[in-house]
Amino acid sequence: MSLAAVPSESIAALYSGHHGWLHAWLRKKLGCSHRAADLAHDTFLRLLGQRTAPDLSEPRALLAHIAKGLMIDQWRRREVERAYLEAIAHLPEPEAPSPETRLLVLEALYRIEAMLRSLPSRTQEIFLLAQLDGLTYVQIAEQLGTSLATVKRHMRAGFLACMAAV
Repeated sequence: MSLAAVPSESIAALYSGHHGWLHAWLRKKLGCSHRAADLAHDTFLRLLGQRTAPDLSEPRALLAHIAKGLMIDQWRRREVERAYLEAIAHLPEPEAPSPETRLLVLEALYRIEAMLRSLPSRTQEIFLLAQLDGLTYVQIAEQLGTSLATVKRHMRAGFLACMAAV
């Protein structure tokens, strides 16, 4: 069942009946009314963007679940941004990236972080050992006590995820 099959009255009723509660709940969690308003708005947008009709039998649980996911995404993005800005902070001003370049790099880093998070933990570990630590497949297999074929299978999955993220 697509979301288009859900009567707009149901979504409107959900919004009018629970937006105030959601905003207050988020304000309590975040300590900021403006951020809470933004996340409440984003929660309803995410709900509207779902491909299948949501189960509206427990509306507050559904809204809280979506909002928690958005908060986690926001915290992850802030951590990626903090790490990037920390990494470039030592650059001399002529070498520092422009604001436009920073934005492009951050968007790429957000996609990479989300892609890595979507991988199974073993695939993440193997992929990062190869890509960040520069280990060969044989070295990874020896270090993890696994077969070379297993390392290759995980690396293939990692590369496919990279291609899908692009």
